[in-house]
Amino acid sequence: MVVTFDTNALLSATLWDGSVAQKLLYDLIKQNVKIYSSLEILNEYQKVLKRDFDFSNEDVAEIMEKVLAFVTLVKPSMKVNVVVEDADDNIIIECALESNSKYIITYDPHLLRLKEYKGIQIIKPEI
Repeated sequence: MVVTFDTNALLSATLWDGSVAQKLLYDLIKQNVKIYSSLEILNEYQKVLKRDFDFSNEDVAEIMEKVLAFVTLVKPSMKVNVVVEDADDNIIIECALESNSKYIITYDPHLLRLKEYKGIQIIKPEI
């Protein structure tokens, strides 16, 4: 199985001990599920860590080192305009398409409204 985590699900999985997203992430890692991301997603993740959680550059670097230990990076070769309400969300779909993900894991309402895109199921973290 192959999955792509949205920024908000990745934040929940890496910052909140015991969260559903974190439990799911640990389960996926134990099952050797491939978890994909892109530089665009990780750049957004870093911005949110600094802006919304006031992490220092040093703290962000430590967190990123941990994240990079379990994600595989892809460079999307296509641009999509599927999420018109929030164009920034399209980077998640682009990553999922490039990696042939079966699932996008997200809390984002714009993505969840789609439910599915080109065979990719868009779901909330659940265990």
